[in-house]
Amino acid sequence: MDHLFLNVLNVVLPVLICAGVGYCLALIKAPFDNKVIGGIVSKVGYPTLIISHLSTTNLAVGTFLDMMAAAAMAVAGFGILGFAALKVMRLPVRAFLTPLMHGNVGNIGLPITLLALGDAGMAYTMAFVVVVLVSIFTLGMWIPAGEFSVRKLATSPIIYAVVLSLILMATGQSLPQPIAKSFNILGGLSIPLMLLTLGHTLATLRISSLGRAVLLTVLHLLMAVAIASALVWLFGFTGSERGALILCCLMPSSVATYLFIDQHVPEYGPDVAGFILVSTLATIAVLPVALTFWI
Repeated sequence: MDHLFLNVLNVVLPVLICAGVGYCLALIKAPFDNKVIGGIVSKVGYPTLIISHLSTTNLAVGTFLDMMAAAAMAVAGFGILGFAALKVMRLPVRAFLTPLMHGNVGNIGLPITLLALGDAGMAYTMAFVVVVLVSIFTLGMWIPAGEFSVRKLATSPIIYAVVLSLILMATGQSLPQPIAKSFNILGGLSIPLMLLTLGHTLATLRISSLGRAVLLTVLHLLMAVAIASALVWLFGFTGSERGALILCCLMPSSVATYLFIDQHVPEYGPDVAGFILVSTLATIAVLPVALTFWI
């Protein structure tokens, strides 16, 4: 148990350290434009990240699509339960539903599943990552903005990145080497930029919001346990598929969701940042327990 705890800590701590750098940038008042960074990540970073990862993944398209279906149902489950809970708690849906719906399956989920389940587990997690990223850059933008835009969906680079990735997976083809290397470099931008943005925001965190952050974290974990249990039973997943699904559901709130909250409902930005921080810290304790007793 101690060894497992240290392994999980070694994955989570770099995330917190990178966010800490962003925090320090805010303390020294270094120039930092959240909107510019958000545009770079959504239009360049994440699309190239999806293509660079999936184009080199050795997994049958049918199996991949099964996990994508489960991931879509998980996101929908978080959305339905989260909406109901926020109404009961009288908290604004526009501000808190997006971070409740979307877990940090990319920069925490992928390394955790690789550690716990090997290459197969990470490949299944990538299916979850694709669904969550598409949802973040569609529903995740629309909910805080309070509007639905077909044009934005049709022009979203994320959608075309997923389509191209599935074509490459189905045909067994790969991108030309110079393009593949370029996408790998550009895709590497997204995670550090998002973590710096999170840390920069946490520098403005109000102490009064920590209680709400803890409450939302507990709510998110309870929903995760219920949704993961239901989907494992529904799909009959076993082995690496089962483990990957459970771990993905248990992931803390996604860093990527913060940018849209900051753009459209900035008055709740510090509260959302606090929820993301507390849920990430809770991962240090939750994952060793899940890996020991559930997976």
